[in-house]
Amino acid sequence: MVRLPALCALLLLSACKPPASDEYVTRERIAGERTAPRTPVASPETDGAVWARSTDGERLLYGKPGAAPYFALACEEGRIRYTRFVEADPDAKAVLALIGNGHVERLWIDAEEAEEAWVWRGRIAADDPRLEVLTGPRSVEATVPGAGSLKLNPSRLPGEFIGECAPPPAEQAEEADPA
Repeated sequence: MVRLPALCALLLLSACKPPASDEYVTRERIAGERTAPRTPVASPETDGAVWARSTDGERLLYGKPGAAPYFALACEEGRIRYTRFVEADPDAKAVLALIGNGHVERLWIDAEEAEEAWVWRGRIAADDPRLEVLTGPRSVEATVPGAGSLKLNPSRLPGEFIGECAPPPAEQAEEADPA
C-alpha cells in the first residue's frame, strides 16, 4: 500500500518540465554558433618516406624526398619542438600518441599558426625520457585525432638529433645547483 502513493508522486514529478526547457531559444542560439571540427584526414602512405636534416641543419624532417614533410623535429634551447604538418582547427588542442620501440607515449600537441596555416605543434624537454619512443631502431606510429596515423620509418637520425639538443649532464647539474 505504501508503494502506490510513492509511485504516484514519482509519476507527477516526472511529468514536470525541467527549468532548462524554458531556455530553449537560448540553447538553440548557442548550438547555432558552434562550428564542427575539420573532416578527419586519411593516414598518408609513407613508403619511401625518410628522415633528413634540413639544409640549415636546424630541423629534422620526415617525408618523401621532394614533397612537403609530414613531421619535423626542431631544437629550441634544450627543448624539442615537434610538428605534424596537417591543417588543424585554430586554437585546437589534442594529444599526440606515439607507439613504437617498446614505448607508448602521449605528448600534448596544440594547433599553432605557422605562416598562413594552422598545424599541430608541441614542445618537450630534449632530455625527457618520453622521447625514447623516437630514438630506437624500429618504426613508430604517430597519431593525432583527426590528422590520421603516420608511420615514422626507422632511422638513427631522430636519436642523434634529440641527443644533440639535450643539454650535457654537467649543464643540467649546474642548473639544478646554482652554488
